[in-house]
Amino acid sequence: MRILILGGGVIGVTTAYYLAKSGHEVEVIDRQPGPAQETSFANAGQVSPGYSSPWAGPGIPLKAMKWLTMQHGPLVIRPRLDPAMWWWMLRMLRNCTSARYARNKARMVPIAEYSRDCLQALRAAEGIAYDERSQGTLQLFRSQEQLDAIAKDVDVLKTFGVAHEVLDRAGCIAREPGLATAGAGFVGGLRLPGDETGDCHLFTGRLAAIAEGLGVRFSYATEIRQVVCAGGRVEAVVTSDGRREADAVVVALGSHSPLLLRDVGIGISVYPVKGYSLTLPLTDPDAAPVSTIMDETYKTAITRLGDRIRVGGTAELAGYDLTLRPARQRALEKSFTDLFPRGGDVAQASFWCGLRPMTPDGPPLVGETPISGLYLNTGHGTLGWTMACGSGRVLTDIIDGREPEIDAGDLAYGRRA
Repeated sequence: MRILILGGGVIGVTTAYYLAKSGHEVEVIDRQPGPAQETSFANAGQVSPGYSSPWAGPGIPLKAMKWLTMQHGPLVIRPRLDPAMWWWMLRMLRNCTSARYARNKARMVPIAEYSRDCLQALRAAEGIAYDERSQGTLQLFRSQEQLDAIAKDVDVLKTFGVAHEVLDRAGCIAREPGLATAGAGFVGGLRLPGDETGDCHLFTGRLAAIAEGLGVRFSYATEIRQVVCAGGRVEAVVTSDGRREADAVVVALGSHSPLLLRDVGIGISVYPVKGYSLTLPLTDPDAAPVSTIMDETYKTAITRLGDRIRVGGTAELAGYDLTLRPARQRALEKSFTDLFPRGGDVAQASFWCGLRPMTPDGPPLVGETPISGLYLNTGHGTLGWTMACGSGRVLTDIIDGREPEIDAGDLAYGRRA
């Protein structure tokens, strides 16, 4: 089949790779001049199946009120006259129950675990390198209350057989020796030894080159204007460079997916939640993270990427606004310098932001739509890098009429959310 993939981030490129390996004629279309130039460009670097959890959970409304009043809090809401924002927030609040949290997490962990396995297989098959590390990740708790609250998450990890360790302060330092220099206090952590880290932008660029060698065509700097449907099936995509006929179209445009889909009558509850990151040079390897540390208080992730350190965090509801706000930079700097004061040079950090495509319940949307030949691969939120390979592989199986290796029904369009 001739398949058009709309979006050249990590989701679109991994999908293109698997479809090309399956024998399809594939073209990727993106408005940017190259792959992974938006949300995939400078994310936190985690491939963390075990930490795949919905943002909507019990206690989140009260926590959100606290976060909004913190000087360096992880949540920022900039109200807008946008019905989609308020509808998305309402649906997210409806998912903040224990039962829905457990259900949604149980939908997310299998695709994340599967995706990590697919990434490992791809890496072995293609010899691709992207500053990857397979040394686990550590969620760090500064208070006993935070540590005590992980019981339900640990139960889910046990259910799915995910390896994990609950550590005290000494155990955290043994796994991440750089924490011995931390100025901030912490009481323990949850470590997932099967998680990985790596540079998503570097991976996506190198995989795009491999996909090109498999025959995938990449049309960069090309605006996507319209999906053309007739008789209940997709026919073509209209771009700034003309009309492209297609047997199938995959929408992998992240936060911009609902804007394109609404013109063909497909409504999806995906909304942008802006995140920020710092990328700074490593200065003292012994005082820097070995892999990824997640600071539970400030909801930041601090990741070692070769000779750099990436600090990512913040959930900012501000529509499609990409303004870089200095207060958010100071918040990331605070979390990093609290834990690794000698690990990296904050004064030389580059500051970035991107729009995470979030669903209100947490799991992404991967699969068919009511329009024949039109498929979704979007809504991965903060877990696009974690879930990319698995989502691409699952969607390829669906397009080819094969049963995916995992149950993908809970990722489908129209699922009960």
